[in-house]
Amino acid sequence: MTADRTPRPGVTGDSIRARLLDRALTTAITRAGAPGRIRFTERQLYYEMCRVLRPVHTVPRRVPLTPAPPVRYERFEETLRRRDGEIPGLLAPLPASASMPYRPGEPDLYDYGLPRLLVCQSRSVARMLLANDLHLEAACPVFAADDAPLDPRLVVGLGRVDGATVHVLHDASTAGIALTAQVRAEVPGIRVASMGLVPRHATALHLISQRGPAPTPLPATAPGPAGAPSGLEPREREWLAGGRTAEVESVPPARLLRTVLRMVRGPRTSGHSVWTGLRELRTAGFMTWPSN
Repeated sequence: MTADRTPRPGVTGDSIRARLLDRALTTAITRAGAPGRIRFTERQLYYEMCRVLRPVHTVPRRVPLTPAPPVRYERFEETLRRRDGEIPGLLAPLPASASMPYRPGEPDLYDYGLPRLLVCQSRSVARMLLANDLHLEAACPVFAADDAPLDPRLVVGLGRVDGATVHVLHDASTAGIALTAQVRAEVPGIRVASMGLVPRHATALHLISQRGPAPTPLPATAPGPAGAPSGLEPREREWLAGGRTAEVESVPPARLLRTVLRMVRGPRTSGHSVWTGLRELRTAGFMTWPSN
């Protein structure tokens, strides 16, 4: 007697895949906002869903990996559109023409020295950091790269403080790595430091990477001691030459917030906000970018 292989009504391969993606999205929403009700972008949620479907982040860090995404962004968007109601923590899409940098509340604040400033390659990353009050916690104005040129009063404020630093947060890509030199040219005499990402960060953190056409080669030497290209290893240059990129938004939101805070200011001081929960991560295995 042969088994009946007739599919049950309403059960198809597409419906099963859709159900699996719906469950993965539910888990990703919970993870992206933890701990402490973190606000996150749509692309951050996409990468969190990729980690649910392909948990390569659990592989030991000594094994370098930058896997391809297990699901196309279009499928993620379809899954997101099926979700009823508001998604806690998800930031609304930002129009391409919108500008949301941090601005001092009073004009006379420009008269004080400014010890630090953060420039993000991605406007959506800058917006996410602002939404989570990083500019308040780190006492650090946050701008997107396309807000350039910076207000001259900010540059003057940086010049009033010895050791003032402009930190640059960028993707692991040739365009991202080149951004540090571009910012340095805009603020002559001010220290400019690349915060990353670079390929070794992406491979150690097992970040999802995209692949595109081969980019313009990086210069063999860096424009200055703080430039990222001088620290690139041959295998990192090969990774970039293959057209690979890893976005800052592929870093888990909690790790991104904590890393940026530590690198621009140092350990957290007193206060209460979303960062109250992140303080506990110091004993939970969350680390800054790897140095090797």
